Amino acid sequence: MKRILTPQFLKLFVSVIILLAFVFVYLAFIASAVPKTISPLTAESQYRVKIAPGSNVSSVAKQLVAQGVDTSAWQVQFITRGLFLGKKLKAGVYDFSPGASLGSILMKMGRGDSVKLSVTLVEGWTFKQFKAAVDAQKDLKKDAKTWGAKQILTAIEAKESHPEGIFFPDTYVYEPGDSDVLIYQRAYKAMSKKLTEAWEQREKDSPVKTPYDLLKLASIVEKETGHSEDRGLVSAVFNNRLKTGMKLQTDPTVIYGLGDRFDGDLRKKDLLKDGPYNSYTRYGLPPTPIAMPGKDALLAAAKPSSSKAIFFVAKGDGRSHFSETLVEHNQAVKQYQLKK
Repeated sequence: MKRILTPQFLKLFVSVIILLAFVFVYLAFIASAVPKTISPLTAESQYRVKIAPGSNVSSVAKQLVAQGVDTSAWQVQFITRGLFLGKKLKAGVYDFSPGASLGSILMKMGRGDSVKLSVTLVEGWTFKQFKAAVDAQKDLKKDAKTWGAKQILTAIEAKESHPEGIFFPDTYVYEPGDSDVLIYQRAYKAMSKKLTEAWEQREKDSPVKTPYDLLKLASIVEKETGHSEDRGLVSAVFNNRLKTGMKLQTDPTVIYGLGDRFDGDLRKKDLLKDGPYNSYTRYGLPPTPIAMPGKDALLAAAKPSSSKAIFFVAKGDGRSHFSETLVEHNQAVKQYQLKK
């Protein structure tokens, strides 16, 4: 006698399958997939795994198993599809707590909630300070740690022959295991973009004739600005000096030229001793930038405030007093520096 699959039977059968699927998915969030005794752990007591770019579900399963996660290909396949994550699993570095379930692992990967670290490069820093900050990132792969500036410039295909000032100060996010070269590349490309944007906005009568010279001027503006509201006027002073053929006479260039010999005290003999970065003895801009200028300094160098000032002196409160004549400047020096 031939059996007939009634609609009621099929409905029951499908219901049982769905129920079992829900139970299995539920268990996937209950059962531990990351052994509680697994090692090694990060400083935050997390177990770290890395999923390669371009991985499909099967490849993800193999990588998880290879890195110590207690699962199998069919479990990953089933749970991934049950959670509708088939094409949503993202590559990256992930941290999981010991005892984490397979469901929570896959949900985290579906969100792309990977480990993100960052290194911040500060406006006004030198390349030496920049490199020290990158070298100090323990989770970066140290490809360039032992390299000199020339090797780094070659690796990032920089057209400049000197590293100073050509990296943009910003916060750069990376994943554990990324190469430090990536930070240099991204900072270099960012500065190239920001410099081009500033160059395109320069004043028509700007005394600066090349983007690289604009970068030099911006680095001086960056180092000389004590208060953000003075930045445009500081730039105006140096733009005016360049236009009239005056020496720039700015301490930061001399300090940069002294390098490690600078002990925090700039002496008269330092200002009198000639050198390529001594803007008291030489005319024009220094051979290279003296620091990493930020976006505001770049724009200020290109578009200074409208002013005829050619002198300025620190007032002692972070601001500066700007003067158009030497007589006025000397009076300001007496008032704010000599306190007479």
